[in-house]
Amino acid sequence: MMKQSIIRGTGRYVPPRQVSNEDLSRWMETSDEWIRQRTGIEKRHWIPEEGGVGASDLALEASKIALKRAGWTAEDVDLIIFATLSPDIFFPGSGCLLQTKLGLASTPALDIRQQCTGFLYGLVTADAYIRSGYAKRVLLAGAEVHSTGLDISTRGRDVAAIFGDGAGVVCIEGADAGDGAGILAASLHADGAGAESLMIEGPASRQWPRIDEKMLAEGRHYPVMDGQKIFKTAVRRLPEVAGEVLRQADLPVEAVDLFIPHQANLRINQAFARAMKLPEDKVFHNIQKYGNTTAASIPIALDEALEQGILGPGRTAMFLGLGAGLTWGAVIYRFP
Repeated sequence: MMKQSIIRGTGRYVPPRQVSNEDLSRWMETSDEWIRQRTGIEKRHWIPEEGGVGASDLALEASKIALKRAGWTAEDVDLIIFATLSPDIFFPGSGCLLQTKLGLASTPALDIRQQCTGFLYGLVTADAYIRSGYAKRVLLAGAEVHSTGLDISTRGRDVAAIFGDGAGVVCIEGADAGDGAGILAASLHADGAGAESLMIEGPASRQWPRIDEKMLAEGRHYPVMDGQKIFKTAVRRLPEVAGEVLRQADLPVEAVDLFIPHQANLRINQAFARAMKLPEDKVFHNIQKYGNTTAASIPIALDEALEQGILGPGRTAMFLGLGAGLTWGAVIYRFP
Protein backbone atom coordinates (compact mmCIF):
# COMPACT_ATOMS: atom_id res chain seq x y z
CA MET A 1 0.00 0.00 0.00
CA MET A 2 1.28 3.48 -0.89
CA LYS A 3 2.18 5.51 2.18
CA GLN A 4 0.33 8.67 3.08
CA SER A 5 2.20 11.75 4.29
CA ILE A 6 1.24 12.54 7.86
CA ILE A 7 2.36 15.58 9.87
CA ARG A 8 3.74 14.22 13.15
CA GLY A 9 5.05 17.42 14.71
CA THR A 10 5.31 21.16 14.17
CA GLY A 11 7.43 23.92 15.63
CA ARG A 12 7.97 27.64 15.22
CA TYR A 13 10.60 30.11 16.30
CA VAL A 14 10.95 33.87 15.92
CA PRO A 15 13.85 35.94 17.25
CA PRO A 16 13.05 37.78 20.50
CA ARG A 17 13.65 41.28 19.10
CA GLN A 18 10.33 42.95 18.25
CA VAL A 19 10.09 45.87 15.85
CA SER A 20 6.85 47.86 16.00
CA ASN A 21 5.40 50.18 13.41
CA GLU A 22 6.36 53.05 15.71
CA ASP A 23 9.98 51.84 15.58
CA LEU A 24 9.88 51.99 11.78
CA SER A 25 8.47 55.52 11.87
CA ARG A 26 11.70 56.65 13.55
CA TRP A 27 13.75 55.39 10.60
CA MET A 28 11.52 56.32 7.66
CA GLU A 29 8.54 58.48 6.73
CA THR A 30 5.71 56.19 7.73
CA SER A 31 3.22 55.70 10.54
CA ASP A 32 1.48 52.96 12.46
CA GLU A 33 -1.83 53.93 10.82
CA TRP A 34 -0.36 53.89 7.29
CA ILE A 35 1.12 50.40 7.74
CA ARG A 36 -1.94 48.93 9.46
CA GLN A 37 -4.35 50.26 6.84
CA ARG A 38 -2.37 48.82 3.93
CA THR A 39 -1.10 45.55 5.38
CA GLY A 40 -2.71 44.81 8.75
CA ILE A 41 0.77 44.48 10.30
CA GLU A 42 1.37 45.83 13.81
CA LYS A 43 4.83 44.46 14.54
CA ARG A 44 7.40 41.93 13.33
CA HIS A 45 10.38 40.04 14.76
CA TRP A 46 13.90 40.74 13.49
CA ILE A 47 17.23 39.16 14.40
CA PRO A 48 19.57 41.17 16.67
CA GLU A 49 20.95 44.37 15.17
CA GLU A 50 24.48 43.01 15.36
CA GLY A 51 23.51 40.13 13.05
CA GLY A 52 25.20 36.76 13.26
CA VAL A 53 21.94 34.79 12.98
CA GLY A 54 21.03 33.05 9.74
CA ALA A 55 17.96 31.26 8.41
CA SER A 56 19.38 27.89 9.46
CA ASP A 57 19.79 29.12 13.06
CA LEU A 58 16.10 30.02 13.25
CA ALA A 59 15.19 26.71 11.60
CA LEU A 60 17.31 24.81 14.15
CA GLU A 61 15.28 26.21 17.05
CA ALA A 62 11.98 25.41 15.32
CA SER A 63 13.29 21.94 14.40
CA LYS A 64 14.06 21.09 18.02
CA ILE A 65 10.44 21.80 18.95
CA ALA A 66 8.98 19.93 15.97
CA LEU A 67 11.20 16.88 16.52
CA LYS A 68 10.26 16.69 20.19
CA ARG A 69 6.54 16.89 19.38
CA ALA A 70 6.94 14.22 16.69
CA GLY A 71 8.75 11.94 19.13
CA TRP A 72 11.72 11.80 16.76
CA THR A 73 15.43 12.27 17.19
CA ALA A 74 17.36 14.07 14.47
CA GLU A 75 18.74 10.68 13.38
CA ASP A 76 15.21 9.58 12.45
CA VAL A 77 15.12 12.14 9.63
CA ASP A 78 16.10 10.75 6.24
CA LEU A 79 15.53 13.93 4.19
CA ILE A 80 15.68 17.65 4.96
CA ILE A 81 13.82 20.07 2.69
CA PHE A 82 14.68 23.70 3.37
CA ALA A 83 12.60 26.50 1.83
CA THR A 84 14.06 30.00 1.98
CA LEU A 85 14.73 33.09 -0.13
CA SER A 86 17.26 34.36 2.42
CA PRO A 87 19.94 31.65 2.80
CA ASP A 88 22.66 32.12 5.41
CA ILE A 89 25.26 32.44 2.64
CA PHE A 90 25.09 32.53 -1.17
CA PHE A 91 26.03 28.83 -1.30
CA PRO A 92 25.93 26.08 -0.11
CA GLY A 93 22.26 25.90 0.81
CA SER A 94 20.86 26.36 4.29
CA GLY A 95 19.62 22.76 4.31
CA CYS A 96 23.19 21.50 4.62
CA LEU A 97 23.90 24.05 7.35
CA LEU A 98 20.82 22.91 9.28
CA GLN A 99 21.82 19.29 8.79
CA THR A 100 25.16 19.69 10.55
CA LYS A 101 23.62 21.87 13.29
CA LEU A 102 21.26 18.97 13.98
CA GLY A 103 24.34 16.77 14.48
CA LEU A 104 23.80 14.73 11.30
CA ALA A 105 26.62 13.50 9.09
CA SER A 106 25.14 12.25 5.81
CA THR A 107 21.38 12.93 5.74
CA PRO A 108 20.46 14.43 2.33
CA ALA A 109 19.36 18.06 2.30
CA LEU A 110 17.43 19.80 -0.45
CA ASP A 111 16.97 23.58 -0.71
CA ILE A 112 14.06 25.02 -2.65
CA ARG A 113 13.57 28.62 -3.77
CA GLN A 114 9.83 29.17 -4.08
CA GLN A 115 9.67 32.12 -1.69
CA CYS A 116 6.14 32.66 -0.34
CA THR A 117 4.95 29.30 -1.68
CA GLY A 118 8.01 27.47 -0.37
CA PHE A 119 6.03 25.53 2.21
CA LEU A 120 3.47 24.44 -0.39
CA TYR A 121 6.11 23.28 -2.87
CA GLY A 122 8.06 21.66 -0.03
CA LEU A 123 5.02 19.79 1.27
CA VAL A 124 4.23 18.39 -2.19
CA THR A 125 7.91 17.48 -2.69
CA ALA A 126 8.02 15.70 0.67
CA ASP A 127 4.83 13.84 -0.24
CA ALA A 128 6.35 12.72 -3.54
CA TYR A 129 9.47 11.40 -1.79
CA ILE A 130 7.36 9.53 0.75
CA ARG A 131 4.93 8.06 -1.79
CA SER A 132 7.80 6.91 -4.01
CA GLY A 133 9.54 5.20 -1.09
CA TYR A 134 12.67 7.34 -1.32
CA ALA A 135 12.04 8.81 2.14
CA LYS A 136 10.14 7.79 5.26
CA ARG A 137 10.61 10.76 7.55
CA VAL A 138 11.06 14.26 6.16
CA LEU A 139 11.88 17.44 8.04
CA LEU A 140 10.44 20.39 6.10
CA ALA A 141 11.70 23.81 7.19
CA GLY A 142 10.66 27.26 6.07
CA ALA A 143 12.91 29.97 7.48
CA GLU A 144 13.74 33.55 6.65
CA VAL A 145 15.98 36.39 7.78
CA HIS A 146 14.64 39.38 5.85
CA SER A 147 15.73 42.15 8.18
CA THR A 148 19.37 42.23 7.09
CA GLY A 149 18.36 42.72 3.44
CA LEU A 150 15.79 45.52 3.68
CA ASP A 151 16.12 49.18 2.72
CA ILE A 152 15.35 50.72 6.13
CA SER A 153 14.68 54.17 4.72
CA THR A 154 11.82 56.14 3.21
CA ARG A 155 12.89 54.89 -0.24
CA GLY A 156 12.28 51.30 0.83
CA ARG A 157 9.36 51.75 3.21
CA ASP A 158 6.72 50.00 1.04
CA VAL A 159 8.69 46.75 1.27
CA ALA A 160 10.60 47.16 4.54
CA ALA A 161 7.40 47.54 6.57
CA ILE A 162 6.11 44.17 5.41
CA PHE A 163 8.76 41.59 6.20
CA GLY A 164 9.71 39.74 9.38
CA ASP A 165 12.15 37.01 10.39
CA GLY A 166 11.12 33.56 11.60
CA ALA A 167 11.00 29.81 11.03
CA GLY A 168 8.39 27.09 10.92
CA VAL A 169 9.14 23.35 10.74
CA VAL A 170 6.99 20.27 10.19
CA CYS A 171 7.97 16.62 10.60
CA ILE A 172 6.28 14.48 7.93
CA GLU A 173 6.11 10.69 8.06
CA GLY A 174 4.94 8.03 5.63
CA ALA A 175 2.22 5.97 7.32
CA ASP A 176 -0.73 3.68 6.65
CA ALA A 177 -3.17 6.20 8.04
CA GLY A 178 -6.28 4.84 6.39
CA ASP A 179 -8.51 6.51 3.87
CA GLY A 180 -9.23 10.18 4.15
CA ALA A 181 -6.10 11.34 6.01
CA GLY A 182 -2.97 13.13 4.83
CA ILE A 183 -2.72 15.22 1.67
CA LEU A 184 -6.06 15.02 -0.13
CA ALA A 185 -5.25 17.36 -3.03
CA ALA A 186 -2.57 19.76 -4.24
CA SER A 187 -2.13 22.22 -7.08
CA LEU A 188 1.01 24.22 -7.84
CA HIS A 189 1.56 26.92 -10.48
CA ALA A 190 4.21 29.34 -11.72
CA ASP A 191 4.36 32.24 -14.16
CA GLY A 192 7.87 33.58 -14.69
CA ALA A 193 6.53 36.42 -16.82
CA GLY A 194 5.73 38.14 -13.53
CA ALA A 195 9.19 37.70 -12.03
CA GLU A 196 10.11 41.38 -12.06
CA SER A 197 7.02 42.38 -10.10
CA LEU A 198 8.62 40.98 -6.92
CA MET A 199 12.36 40.37 -6.84
CA ILE A 200 15.86 41.22 -5.68
CA GLU A 201 18.10 41.87 -8.66
CA GLY A 202 21.57 41.67 -7.14
CA PRO A 203 23.95 40.14 -6.51
CA ALA A 204 23.28 38.22 -9.72
CA SER A 205 25.30 35.85 -11.89
CA ARG A 206 24.02 37.60 -15.02
CA GLN A 207 25.79 40.79 -13.92
CA TRP A 208 29.50 41.47 -14.29
CA PRO A 209 30.55 41.90 -11.59
CA ARG A 210 27.68 40.33 -9.66
CA ILE A 211 27.24 43.58 -7.77
CA ASP A 212 28.95 46.94 -8.16
CA GLU A 213 28.86 50.43 -6.68
CA LYS A 214 26.25 51.61 -9.18
CA MET A 215 23.87 48.78 -8.24
CA LEU A 216 24.40 49.51 -4.55
CA ALA A 217 23.78 53.23 -5.05
CA GLU A 218 20.57 52.48 -6.93
CA GLY A 219 19.40 50.04 -4.26
CA ARG A 220 19.18 47.11 -6.68
CA HIS A 221 20.31 44.74 -3.91
CA TYR A 222 17.07 45.46 -2.05
CA PRO A 223 13.70 43.79 -2.75
CA VAL A 224 11.33 45.63 -5.07
CA MET A 225 7.62 44.98 -5.45
CA ASP A 226 4.81 46.11 -7.69
CA GLY A 227 2.34 45.99 -4.85
CA GLN A 228 -0.73 46.73 -6.94
CA LYS A 229 0.04 43.97 -9.42
CA ILE A 230 0.77 41.41 -6.68
CA PHE A 231 -2.44 42.33 -4.88
CA LYS A 232 -4.61 42.02 -7.99
CA THR A 233 -2.96 38.74 -9.02
CA ALA A 234 -3.35 37.22 -5.56
CA VAL A 235 -7.00 38.22 -5.28
CA ARG A 236 -7.63 36.47 -8.61
CA ARG A 237 -5.38 33.42 -8.27
CA LEU A 238 -6.04 32.36 -4.68
CA PRO A 239 -9.80 31.68 -5.04
CA GLU A 240 -9.03 30.04 -8.38
CA VAL A 241 -6.49 27.57 -6.96
CA ALA A 242 -8.65 26.94 -3.89
CA GLY A 243 -11.42 25.88 -6.23
CA GLU A 244 -9.02 23.59 -8.09
CA VAL A 245 -8.03 21.59 -5.01
CA LEU A 246 -11.60 21.42 -3.72
CA ARG A 247 -12.65 19.86 -7.02
CA GLN A 248 -9.67 17.48 -6.93
CA ALA A 249 -10.62 16.33 -3.44
CA ASP A 250 -14.33 16.31 -4.33
CA LEU A 251 -15.06 18.42 -1.28
CA PRO A 252 -17.43 21.34 -0.72
CA VAL A 253 -15.85 24.47 0.68
CA GLU A 254 -17.73 23.84 3.96
CA ALA A 255 -15.71 20.64 4.49
CA VAL A 256 -12.55 22.67 5.14
CA ASP A 257 -12.32 23.53 8.83
CA LEU A 258 -9.58 26.14 8.48
CA PHE A 259 -7.94 28.02 5.64
CA ILE A 260 -4.33 29.00 6.32
CA PRO A 261 -3.22 31.44 3.63
CA HIS A 262 0.31 32.73 3.32
CA GLN A 263 0.56 35.85 5.47
CA ALA A 264 1.55 38.41 2.86
CA ASN A 265 -1.09 41.06 3.44
CA LEU A 266 -4.17 40.99 5.65
CA ARG A 267 -6.16 42.78 2.95
CA ILE A 268 -5.37 40.04 0.40
CA ASN A 269 -6.52 37.34 2.82
CA GLN A 270 -9.70 39.24 3.66
CA ALA A 271 -10.44 39.64 -0.06
CA PHE A 272 -9.91 35.89 -0.51
CA ALA A 273 -12.36 35.17 2.31
CA ARG A 274 -14.98 37.43 0.71
CA ALA A 275 -14.51 35.80 -2.69
CA MET A 276 -14.97 32.34 -1.15
CA LYS A 277 -17.86 33.54 1.06
CA LEU A 278 -16.07 32.29 4.17
CA PRO A 279 -16.93 33.27 7.74
CA GLU A 280 -14.17 35.17 9.53
CA ASP A 281 -13.32 32.31 11.87
CA LYS A 282 -12.52 29.97 8.94
CA VAL A 283 -9.45 31.99 7.84
CA PHE A 284 -6.35 32.11 10.05
CA HIS A 285 -4.47 35.40 10.42
CA ASN A 286 -1.30 36.13 12.37
CA ILE A 287 0.39 38.67 10.09
CA GLN A 288 -0.39 41.30 12.74
CA LYS A 289 2.32 39.81 14.99
CA TYR A 290 4.92 38.56 12.54
CA GLY A 291 4.64 40.42 9.23
CA ASN A 292 5.41 38.45 6.09
CA THR A 293 7.88 35.65 6.89
CA THR A 294 7.56 34.17 3.36
CA ALA A 295 8.45 30.45 3.45
CA ALA A 296 7.98 30.39 7.24
CA SER A 297 4.56 32.01 7.19
CA ILE A 298 2.27 29.00 6.66
CA PRO A 299 4.12 26.58 8.99
CA ILE A 300 4.24 29.23 11.75
CA ALA A 301 0.49 29.74 11.34
CA LEU A 302 -0.13 25.98 11.28
CA ASP A 303 1.82 25.55 14.51
CA GLU A 304 -0.20 28.29 16.19
CA ALA A 305 -3.52 26.87 14.95
CA LEU A 306 -2.63 23.46 16.39
CA GLU A 307 -1.50 25.02 19.65
CA GLN A 308 -4.78 26.93 19.93
CA GLY A 309 -6.81 23.75 19.28
CA ILE A 310 -8.39 25.11 16.08
CA LEU A 311 -6.95 22.13 14.20
CA GLY A 312 -6.59 18.56 15.38
CA PRO A 313 -7.62 14.94 14.71
CA GLY A 314 -10.14 14.56 11.90
CA ARG A 315 -9.97 18.23 10.94
CA THR A 316 -9.23 19.48 7.45
CA ALA A 317 -7.05 22.44 6.51
CA MET A 318 -6.24 24.20 3.28
CA PHE A 319 -2.84 25.87 2.89
CA LEU A 320 -2.52 28.37 0.04
CA GLY A 321 -0.46 31.29 -1.12
CA LEU A 322 1.03 33.39 -3.91
CA GLY A 323 4.41 35.03 -4.11
CA ALA A 324 7.55 35.81 -6.06
CA GLY A 325 8.15 33.81 -9.19
CA LEU A 326 5.32 34.37 -9.60
CA THR A 327 4.28 31.11 -7.94
CA TRP A 328 1.04 30.08 -6.31
CA GLY A 329 -0.68 26.96 -5.08
CA ALA A 330 -2.86 25.21 -2.54
CA VAL A 331 -2.83 21.96 -0.55
CA ILE A 332 -5.69 20.27 1.33
CA TYR A 333 -4.58 18.23 4.34
CA ARG A 334 -6.66 16.16 6.77
CA PHE A 335 -5.33 15.27 10.20
CA PRO A 336 -5.63 11.56 11.11
